[in-house]
Amino acid sequence: MLGTLSMTMAATIVNVAIPDIMGNFGIAQTKAQWLSTGFLAAMAAFMLLSSWVLQTFGMKGAYIGAMVLFMIAAVLGGVSLHEDMVILSRVLQGAMAGIIQPLAMTVIFRVFPPEQRGLGMGVYGLGVVLGPAVGPALGGFMVDWMSWRAVFFLPLPACLAGIVFALFFAPAREAEDRVQPFDWTGFTLLCAALGLLLWTLSNGQRLGWGAAEILSSGIGALVTSVVFVVWEWHSPRALLAVRIFAHPGFAASCLVAFCYGAGLFGSTYLVPLFVQEIQGFSASASGLLLVPAGLAMGLMFPVAGRLSDLYPAPLLIGLGATLFAWSCWSLAVIDVYTLPWVIVGWVALGRIGLGLGMPALSTGSLKILPSHLLSQGAGANNFSRQLGGAMGVNALAVILEWRSAGHAAVIAETQTAGNELTRGWLSTMYDSYAAAGTSTDQVHGLALRQLGEMVWFQGYSRGFQDSFLVLALAFAFALIPAWLMRRAGA
Repeated sequence: MLGTLSMTMAATIVNVAIPDIMGNFGIAQTKAQWLSTGFLAAMAAFMLLSSWVLQTFGMKGAYIGAMVLFMIAAVLGGVSLHEDMVILSRVLQGAMAGIIQPLAMTVIFRVFPPEQRGLGMGVYGLGVVLGPAVGPALGGFMVDWMSWRAVFFLPLPACLAGIVFALFFAPAREAEDRVQPFDWTGFTLLCAALGLLLWTLSNGQRLGWGAAEILSSGIGALVTSVVFVVWEWHSPRALLAVRIFAHPGFAASCLVAFCYGAGLFGSTYLVPLFVQEIQGFSASASGLLLVPAGLAMGLMFPVAGRLSDLYPAPLLIGLGATLFAWSCWSLAVIDVYTLPWVIVGWVALGRIGLGLGMPALSTGSLKILPSHLLSQGAGANNFSRQLGGAMGVNALAVILEWRSAGHAAVIAETQTAGNELTRGWLSTMYDSYAAAGTSTDQVHGLALRQLGEMVWFQGYSRGFQDSFLVLALAFAFALIPAWLMRRAGA
């Protein structure tokens, strides 16, 4: 549980510190989003490495080694003097989280006897829920009371405790454990494809979608992805069982999992950024705002588990997607004047939807497959959800920048000499600056500068609204593959 708590906390804790990190390094939101995207993408890729690491180093060695590297990365992020080093530390943290998360499940099944595995899974589930629920709040308090650097050190006590327990209780590597050959070619192709694709998306708006760098990296991502699929299709020790996607119902379930991951991590990225940048919340207040939603999602998991035994999985998945789409549709109209409890309510509704659909998605996706493909199916489904988180955050950051700039440009076009409201506002500002003793030469420039800031602020606010709207439409689209799962017998 301690390892899981550390990893899940680290996945979301930095989100509340992003505005402070942007200000500290003078970087744009599209660069800062790599703190979340890099973590999630590395976690998705290295989840596929976990089994080989376990075979090679044994449970104790793999767990302790990954935890130590995770702690080193956390310290590196906390003391870094350049934004690229902070991002690199997050990528390394995500890689270690990708190894530890599946490892924790294996530890439970090896350490706990069969009659106590339910208890072990309950404790594990508590860590999964508790980290995202309380992590942003704790991180927010650390940012306000100390600095953004402190959030990188917050998971360290749990990591140290996990290492101590592993030294005494985790089983060592058994001599008869055979190390299977690992698909290093497939792993390299996957990492290259993910890196090129995410870089293309995040820099397209800034450099221009027709720029040579964007076109070359986009083509590289496409070619690498195709080569990866072909390689995995024919590889005898495939890293990712791509043949399993030949089952239409299972492919549909992975598409739903992708959307669920994008919704969970994308909204966790957008909400704290919105309330801090638009509504002026402190980091701690933005973190506390997410706590009720996290608890609602956690409380929904056992209820959803019971419901999945009684009702078809696609029904629960569709209902969950509908609730989340409704939540995002409602968040698409919030602005600087929206009351905090309204935002809390809509975010909590979305988390209830995710909590309702995710257990049913896990069971329903595997129900479609024959028994000999269950382990491969579980891995592919988890990978799809994690990949959706990385792609979702990346895409939403790009959409936010794109739509904010577009709205600001449209608003700026209306600020002409013929606009009576603008003339009246400028006249008021002239008088205010003059009354404050500002020189006549500076009054005009200061008023126009403040007008420009207001235009940017309005565009930024509407950019957030469009981003939430995109999430709502994505989950409305997820109803289609959910229906295909029903046809496949889920």
